[in-house]
This record gives sequence, C-alpha cells and structure tokens, in this order.
Amino acid sequence: MNNQQNTLARISEIFSKGSSGAIIIPPNPSVDAVAAATSLYLGLLKMGKTVSLVCASKPQSDLIAVDKIQSNIGAGGDSLLVSFPYTDGSIDKVDYNIQGEYFNLIITPRPGYQKLSPSQVNYSYTGGIVDFLIVIDSPTLQSLGSVYTDNQNQFTGKDIINIDRHLTNAFFGTVNFVNKTISSVSELILAIFQNLKIETNRDMATNLYAGIAAVTNNFTSYSVNADTFQNVSTLLRLGAVKKII
Repeated sequence: MNNQQNTLARISEIFSKGSSGAIIIPPNPSVDAVAAATSLYLGLLKMGKTVSLVCASKPQSDLIAVDKIQSNIGAGGDSLLVSFPYTDGSIDKVDYNIQGEYFNLIITPRPGYQKLSPSQVNYSYTGGIVDFLIVIDSPTLQSLGSVYTDNQNQFTGKDIINIDRHLTNAFFGTVNFVNKTISSVSELILAIFQNLKIETNRDMATNLYAGIAAVTNNFTSYSVNADTFQNVSTLLRLGAVKKII
C-alpha cells in the first residue's frame, strides 16, 4: 500500500467511526476550495453523516450547496442560532415576549441606525457534537481566521483531516492528504470519492469540474498535466455541467 492509499484508508476509517463532522475552508476562499468543500459536503450527506460547511466569510458563488455555508462550527444540535450583520453600537436592546403560541424575539435598533432587514437574518442549529473536522485548502489552522481563533477548543482532541495542495502546508492534521503537485484540491476530493466508492452525482461532479476549471484558468496553468485531464474526463462522464464561474 503506497502513501496515498494509506492516507485514503485512514480517511475512510475516520468517516466510518464518526457520525458528524465539519468541513472548514479559509475566509475569502478560492472557487476551487468552495467547490471541493461543497462536493465533499454532498458526498458525506450521501453517506448518512451529519455535517456542516464552515467559513469565516460568506462566499459569493452559484455552486451547488454554497447556501449551506455558515460561520459557526457545529453539526446539527438543538440550539437555534439567529445571526445577522452587526455594526458596533447599532442595537439598543434585545427583548422577547410570548403571544399565544408564538415566541417573539424583539431587536430594537439604536436611534440613527437602520432597522434590521428580515432578508439579512440567517437561521441555523448549533451545539451539536462534532466527531471530525475536515480542513480544505488551508496551509495552517491559523489560515482559517476567526473560525479557528475563536474556537480553538473545538479543534482539541478531534480527528482533523487536512486536505491541501499548498507548498507551505504545515501538515497539522491527524491525517494529511496533501499533494503539492496536483492542479486542484477538487481533484483530491474526487480521489476520496473514488476510494470510498461514494457515488458522484451530477451536482458533485459539476462543482468539482468548476473548481478545477477556475483554479487552472480553464486548464491553461503550468500545473495542468495528464492526470488533470483524466480527472476532468471522469467528471464529464459523471454528468458534470460546464459553468462559467
């Protein structure tokens, strides 16, 4: 068994023994990072895992499942998290009341500040137990920004799968699936799908194709090689839809 096969076997073992996890990408992520993370998210859901997608900043993208990205670590959980954009000093008070069968949360803006728009309010669940963490396209944990600096306790004692292609990767994971010569991290996710025999559907293939196309400038970068085109061919056969990113 070569090093890559051994690494993939260890990843498979972590997925097998854990029921919940979080996939984390750095703030202001590349299209490749978002594509890899969202595709892996869809793949883990197919495996029956409870998983969250996490990033300190909200990517602007039309990739499938990008709307599932949140800023807090936690897979599921019972606590409802209500979040919205905040400017220091803009809130006068937070109150609540109960009317019949409804619990009302009341947020009053300070005079001179704009009222909160309902379209800016996001809802998610937090407080869930996370068995494993997957860090994608990040050379260090510090590169994850506030997701790491504000939640360092969440990284303690957890299996961390480090998936990356940066030359400067610090090999911080319990398992390090790092290939510094590959064209994209999206191709590393495809390798995981193939090894774990996870059926790669059209949505997953489309995202991965978009990630490879974006990071290689439509397959013209110096990092592109025969393996790149073989992986792209595989994704097209799986039904990948070409998108302009």
